[in-house]
Amino acid sequence: MKKEYDVIVVGGGHAGCEAAAAAANLGSETLLITMNMDTIAQMSCNPAMGGVAKGQIVREIDALGGYSGIISDKSAIQFKMLNRSKGPAMWSPRTQNDRMLFSKEWRLMLEQTENLDFWQDMVVGLLVEKDVCVGVKTQIGVEFKAKSNTYKWYFFKRFNPYWRKTIWRRKSWRSSFGWFNGAINFFRV
Repeated sequence: MKKEYDVIVVGGGHAGCEAAAAAANLGSETLLITMNMDTIAQMSCNPAMGGVAKGQIVREIDALGGYSGIISDKSAIQFKMLNRSKGPAMWSPRTQNDRMLFSKEWRLMLEQTENLDFWQDMVVGLLVEKDVCVGVKTQIGVEFKAKSNTYKWYFFKRFNPYWRKTIWRRKSWRSSFGWFNGAINFFRV
């Protein structure tokens, strides 16, 4: 296993998957670190891609060579054009997706991407040399160095928003903010 990469992407959510795929497809030796390989690009309880806002983002990602639209099409259960009663500027495609198939297709797509390696572990710290972030340290003590590091900030894992006086959170997921405090200190002005 290599210990030095061009790009390290921390987090296997939708943004992390797109970032890892983009970097690898551009020829960078890329490492995607995720806490659970089985939850790569896992969808929420409302497994949909598209809509008025996200539909525009998916189109832009697609135009730039990203995979979200392709994976959405492969895992679609239903396709619908929203806002057909309004003008064409408001029409918005949306797919309802099979959650498990969506995650599986993302993983298969990433596994077939050249220049992309995976590491299942939790990032607990940043490696800083002369005020420059040069890599990450994982929970089991492995250190990876890179020319560039990309972090996906899981806001909902750090904070528990309240919904009708009950705490909402994904209880089956471990929190990944062990490195969060180090990042806050590093980026402080």
